[in-house]
Amino acid sequence: ETCLRAIQNGGYDYFSKPFDLEEMSIVLKRALYRQNLERKIQRLRLQLEERYNFASIVDKSEPMRQIFETIRTLAQADCTVLLRGESGTGKELVARAIHYSSQRAGNPFVPVNCAAIPENLLESELFGYEKGAFTGATTRKLGKFELASGGTILLDEIADMSLAMQAKTLRVIQERTFQRLGGTGLMKIDIRLIAATNKDLEELMRTEAFREDLYYRLNVVSIYLPALRERREDIPSF
Repeated sequence: ETCLRAIQNGGYDYFSKPFDLEEMSIVLKRALYRQNLERKIQRLRLQLEERYNFASIVDKSEPMRQIFETIRTLAQADCTVLLRGESGTGKELVARAIHYSSQRAGNPFVPVNCAAIPENLLESELFGYEKGAFTGATTRKLGKFELASGGTILLDEIADMSLAMQAKTLRVIQERTFQRLGGTGLMKIDIRLIAATNKDLEELMRTEAFREDLYYRLNVVSIYLPALRERREDIPSF
């Protein structure tokens, strides 16, 4: 009972009498390895937070200063965010800053470029699959939703999703559950969703190329990132 309490309070292991010196040596080496590993993880985590915090965002212009204040507040909330703006305006950088300044910072940030993944592969990338789910599925693979559990997933270029994939993504947002391809059971996930697009979603809704119900689920908080030509003060001078 004393040993159990010691481990619950942070102890690595315990020894029973009579002590075996060889066993003690092995356990101590493992404990030191674990301690060094934890320090490396903490150091890498701090490096990530420093690299992707708000200081990495240039905000000399008035529009960016306003956006800066908005995303600083958003980081402490846990709501869905829709980032809008042309390609190259820094949408992924803003998404990372929100994640690494939030309470989820210690968990994964998983970006997915929906436009870069072929339609026939996007579903398995997002949801994962079980062994034998289809030809070539020789092992189980975890999807992006599952890998992001506890953290944040960025669905970049979400407007490029097919209507069928939009419907499946909507179900994940609504129910906070998903099913691997070839799986039979629903799995719960705890994620923060950030979506990004360089397209006019309202126009796509009018042409029925984007689901209205998904739009309203994503558009809880919308941030428009102006193009650099609209904020020349943010362009570094050399």
